[in-house]
Amino acid sequence: MDLKDKIDNAIRILHLAEQAAKQFDQPVELCYSGGKDSDVILHLAIQSGINFRAIYKNTTIDPPGTIAHVKENNVEIVQPKKTFHELIAKKGLPSFTRRFCCDYLKEYKILEVQVLGVRRDESNKRKTLYKSFEGCRLYKNSKKNHVHQFYPIVDWSDKDVENYIKMNDLKLAKHYYKQDGTIDFHRRLGCIGCPLKSDRGLAELKIYPNFLKKRLEIVKEYYKTHQKQKLKNEYDAMICILFFKDYESFALAQTGGFFGKNFGFDSKKKLEEIFNIKFD
Repeated sequence: MDLKDKIDNAIRILHLAEQAAKQFDQPVELCYSGGKDSDVILHLAIQSGINFRAIYKNTTIDPPGTIAHVKENNVEIVQPKKTFHELIAKKGLPSFTRRFCCDYLKEYKILEVQVLGVRRDESNKRKTLYKSFEGCRLYKNSKKNHVHQFYPIVDWSDKDVENYIKMNDLKLAKHYYKQDGTIDFHRRLGCIGCPLKSDRGLAELKIYPNFLKKRLEIVKEYYKTHQKQKLKNEYDAMICILFFKDYESFALAQTGGFFGKNFGFDSKKKLEEIFNIKFD
């Protein structure tokens, strides 16, 4: 299927989403993240003429410039009940196996029918998850919270997205542009330091070290009021999340020379070395 056929199919799915939303006497909720796939979905929705509300759920930890881009596209901004930092002050750091922040910041329900820019080509996990996916599903993340979701570009390749953006001269968020002004289509926009990413958010935290510092400050306060913790301080907690699958693996590495025999497992020192910064 060439790009023209995929565009036609995406618009067909958007109209199906609109028909589903009419049953609830609502517009379609276009889930807008500020990323390149969301920009494609937004443009397609406008071209299709469907009745929709483009909504950006502010995670409070997206890359700088994202909010400005959202506003430029006249997308509605919904603020969370608690910011990311307020959540970790109460619950501690999220991890690969403990992703509580998604429920509070991204996956809560607003309208009954959603359109998302999810694609198989984004990751091996999504290739498997959406292998025989036909573009819509009923999604439930709790007994009360269920929505009808439509995925108009689920079968689009990375190159399809790139070609569509170039063809329509779409302006992307600041995060995608290199210093010379060209677009890096390999970059992905999302929560800074997300532990669900393949590198546990390490690369992004290197770009935005102030986000790391702020996170550590809050976790330090969390440890003062939550004494029953396996990890002794905020530095150990961050090292564990960035490099280990669980506490047991981290504990074993403390004596197993994971970072080298002469390291001595000073987590604060190792973080300063990795991120080339100093902590107070």
